[in-house]
Amino acid sequence: MKKRNILRTLALGAVASIALAGCSSGAGGESGTNGEASKDITIGVFNGWPEGEAASYIWKIVLEDKGYNVDLEYADAGPVFLGVSDGSYDLALDGWLPFTHADYFAEYGEKIEDLGAWNTDAKLTIAVNADAPIDSLTELADNAELFDNRLIGIEPGAGLTKATQESVIPTYGLDGMEYITSSTPAMLAELQTKLDAGENVAVTLWRPHWAYDAFEIKDLEDPDGTLGAAEEIHTIAGTDFKTEFPEVYGWLSDFEMDSEVLFSLENAMYNSGEEDVTDYTEIVRAWMDENQEWVDSLTD
Repeated sequence: MKKRNILRTLALGAVASIALAGCSSGAGGESGTNGEASKDITIGVFNGWPEGEAASYIWKIVLEDKGYNVDLEYADAGPVFLGVSDGSYDLALDGWLPFTHADYFAEYGEKIEDLGAWNTDAKLTIAVNADAPIDSLTELADNAELFDNRLIGIEPGAGLTKATQESVIPTYGLDGMEYITSSTPAMLAELQTKLDAGENVAVTLWRPHWAYDAFEIKDLEDPDGTLGAAEEIHTIAGTDFKTEFPEVYGWLSDFEMDSEVLFSLENAMYNSGEEDVTDYTEIVRAWMDENQEWVDSLTD
């Protein structure tokens, strides 16, 4: 009788072991069939958002140096939030609050975790050359001729363009200036041309952007708040991320990157002179080597 009970216990244990093995064979940070936690992490990266791409490359390399396997998967903001919420992506580094992505945070709030802000200086701006004779948008209309009566913008469909047309221009009486919209590269080319010639120039821009590291420029004050208040850039992760990757969760929860550091990294990535770059690993690695103390602080 005792032997029969022992055999029954062993059989039930074997069944339980098989069931546990089947449950632990999934993706993300779940345990593999060898009983060890997975080291595979997928980061969702927003298409066309350089600050998020820059931060994602930093963490890809840092985590790979720590023994993790990291993939960067690109998609628009909505699909990335959805992917983090359903486990398709483990995390993303470009959630803007309290305005830009507020709807996504509200929609997926119960299925994602906010690990906190890593940058608190994200905002839309009107920038001019650093030695321009004005410091505020309130002065621009009266000094428009010093800027050739031109305000250089970016893409016609951009949120910054809409804010400039609907709020900045009427509020500060800039209707007499020619507002030129075409593309971000065209705006940057005009900015560099004017600066190289020692001329005044006014452009629509935003923080964070590598132009602040590459050029001697300053933001015009916006006392009426026509471009909105500064936003924060947050890291988001799935609700199981803390359990699956406790070490990485701790590092990302403490992650901070001020604008000057971010400008420097973006400048290295996007203003390197190399065309059609699709993999920034070597560029980012070189930047990290030059900023090793800061990089080491990420995982202290």
